[in-house]
Amino acid sequence: MKKEAIVLLNMGGPNNLDEVEVFLKNMFNDKNILTFKSDFLRSILANLITFSRAEKSQGIYREIGGSSPIVSHTRNLVERLQSRVGNGVVVDFAMRYTPPYAEEAIERLNREEIDRIYLIPLYPQYSTTTTKSSLEDFEEVYLEFGGDAILSEIKHFFQNQTFNRAIIERIKEAVGDDPCSEFDIIFSAHGLPQKIIDNGDVYEQHINRHVEILSNLLKDEGMDFHEIHLAYQSKVGPMKWLKPSLEEKLEYIRNRGVIIYPISFTIDNSETDYELDIEYRELAHEFGFKHYRVCRCLNDSDIFVDALAEIYHKMQ
Repeated sequence: MKKEAIVLLNMGGPNNLDEVEVFLKNMFNDKNILTFKSDFLRSILANLITFSRAEKSQGIYREIGGSSPIVSHTRNLVERLQSRVGNGVVVDFAMRYTPPYAEEAIERLNREEIDRIYLIPLYPQYSTTTTKSSLEDFEEVYLEFGGDAILSEIKHFFQNQTFNRAIIERIKEAVGDDPCSEFDIIFSAHGLPQKIIDNGDVYEQHINRHVEILSNLLKDEGMDFHEIHLAYQSKVGPMKWLKPSLEEKLEYIRNRGVIIYPISFTIDNSETDYELDIEYRELAHEFGFKHYRVCRCLNDSDIFVDALAEIYHKMQ
């Protein structure tokens, strides 16, 4: 009988403070992040960025317990998805910039003599900086290790109905028993430099379409927020990035209650646990918000596990 595997892919995050520099150096050496043709120039700039940001980044991870939660959440997700699909399918995961890397997952899969591997990047919307990077990395390493299984991949899943139902449930958790009309909701997406979009990356198109889908679902659920917004977070450097920024959007809303949903993330990480839940919470306090609530990512929620199992079965 042929044996199959599901491998979940994500960017990763430091498992301890010593890995912060590893994370930064690997990320900025990625040709899909810094798009220089010269590997030498990219390496020099990556080292400079790492040197300039390492101390501040370590401070951020200290604030959230000394590590990124992304690996532990993903391990839990893998265990729950394994239970859902059964022992006939091997479920594993690999991170792009920190351990466990693709090599570790591939070594395990090769021992299992897998015939087909289904690659599911945990980025709902496609981007060259995330989806393409993770898929390329796994596939290149798999060939280096002499793997001969058939590789099947999915490049985005923001239109999956079960996945979007999981998001609506997270938003309901954040609203609680309060009337939606007392809140604005902001779908906060990780930003990208405008030049990457101008070079053909479809990420912004996918984000816009996803907000439209979720807005319609909220309406169908009778969740009538005062207003629905899209904003972008996590800008670094002087380059022009996608707009509006989350700071600009919060300043525009001011004083009202607001729900933040991290639309481009499926697993909690420093951008959600620190940037949204600590840094922007302080800004919201300065702006006089009555309520500032950040939705948890889907992590290993029941409906997200359902969605991933459904995505796997549709790939077969």
